[in-house]
Amino acid sequence: MSLKSTLLATLTTLSLASGAFAADAIAVEDAYARSSGKTAKAGAAFMMIENQSDTDDRLIGATSDVAARVELHTHKIDENGVAKMIHVEEGFAIPAGETHMLKRGGDHVMFMGLKAPFEQGATVPVTLIFEQAGEVVVEIPVDLERQDAGAHSN
Repeated sequence: MSLKSTLLATLTTLSLASGAFAADAIAVEDAYARSSGKTAKAGAAFMMIENQSDTDDRLIGATSDVAARVELHTHKIDENGVAKMIHVEEGFAIPAGETHMLKRGGDHVMFMGLKAPFEQGATVPVTLIFEQAGEVVVEIPVDLERQDAGAHSN
């Protein structure tokens, strides 16, 4: 086998292995996306992210073609007691063996500049980006009727 063939085989194996690591390391459960109405320019996604590996990880970003921008956000209470949504540039830590909740009123994936309205029953393709696990692609169902502000609690 030539050096070029050996390198290509090695790179292919590493690519497949890292994809398998991501699939085995991160589990996404109970995901759903919503927007506030047909004319909404923003939406959000919520889910439980479980780090099934024995290595700490961090969700550092998300991408999707459904919006002009996709960011990781949370809510903070300011000095006047008003909740404000802020971009969390450092992402969300997900310790080994633990679950991190993305929920209403807390951490979430934010879609800004929606290209089309979210439709009940449709799905939103999202790529979650982790420091260790890499990219994890999920199809998140749109549920405009869900009223579980407390169901995703820690």
